[in-house]
Amino acid sequence: MLTAEPQLFVSDIGASCDFFARIGFATAFVHGDPPFYAQVARDGARLNLRHVDGPVFDAGFRAREADALTATITSDDIAALYAELTAAGVAFYQELRTESWGAHTFILADPDGNLILFAGR
Repeated sequence: MLTAEPQLFVSDIGASCDFFARIGFATAFVHGDPPFYAQVARDGARLNLRHVDGPVFDAGFRAREADALTATITSDDIAALYAELTAAGVAFYQELRTESWGAHTFILADPDGNLILFAGR
């Protein structure tokens, strides 16, 4: 069995953990004083959060690469996950849509501009 744990660069571990908690992730651990590393998890998805000083992306990055993804998380029931997050008042970077290859996807942006794609059928 293979698993993956993408690492997201973040400017504030606490704010990032709070964001992911709002979308149903639990904080698995926080390390350091002050915190510089953490992991959030939901079901089989795990994201590692690594503190960096300053902005995560330079000022022009999103203008040049508007849809550059940081991580992809798959779901067996993407419509139910989307409905859950919609009911929780989550703001979407990209609403649920069907891609030309048949996948159903939506995208969230974390407080630092990391784009997380959620995909499924």
